[in-house]
Amino acid sequence: MSYQLRREEILDGDALTAMLEESPARAAQAILMAAREGVVDAQALLGQILLDGHGIAQDQPLALRWFEIAARQGHLMARNMLGRCHEHGWGCLADAALAARHYRVAADAGLDWAMYNLANLLATGRGVASDEPQALRLYRQAAEQGHAKSMNLLGRYLEEGRVCPADPSAARDWYRRSAEGGDFRGQFSFAAVLADEGKIEEALAWLRQALAGGNLNFLRVASKALLNATDAQIRALAPDYAQRYAELEKTLAPL
Repeated sequence: MSYQLRREEILDGDALTAMLEESPARAAQAILMAAREGVVDAQALLGQILLDGHGIAQDQPLALRWFEIAARQGHLMARNMLGRCHEHGWGCLADAALAARHYRVAADAGLDWAMYNLANLLATGRGVASDEPQALRLYRQAAEQGHAKSMNLLGRYLEEGRVCPADPSAARDWYRRSAEGGDFRGQFSFAAVLADEGKIEEALAWLRQALAGGNLNFLRVASKALLNATDAQIRALAPDYAQRYAELEKTLAPL
């Protein structure tokens, strides 16, 4: 079934995002119309669905163009996504230095995702000089804004005492907040803390949540880590992680 939308039916960015959940194809048409009419949220959203192929044919170079259009109008997430495209070579040649510049613009304007992405480059020295103290500051800043992935990494720095005094209590709290915020790595980290405290049932519950939400790379590493767990019940989850990894790998393999 095809849909035709009139000019007066153009929706704002929040409504378009909600429509994506109900009818991706209809939403894609509405998003395209709104983007052409200059709705900046729709322009950024069009870039995202073109990048993902969600409700519309995947087209990474065109996604990049729409992110550029929205970013020029000050859309911070579009600026962050320009960084992602340049970091990973989506629709362009990979250029971590250019990615870092885009992330920095959005991070300086207060976007937590851009802080996190820039911190990742600073922590690993990709595209920029390695600067772990600055990476830690950005992770903390994003975590304090509620960014779950940054919470987990802030917890790791505090647990390990890297470029900061070790603080196991604070690390535990950030892991908990990350887990409750839905980050699968935070759930895995918090489960490890709980297991060390002997709270095996709670740890297992968080490990099952991490299993359900984890991506390919996480599941591969986590399945091997679980094999070395002290508790037998936790070790017993390793095959489930390995199986889920195999399932995801199969879906992502080229036909």
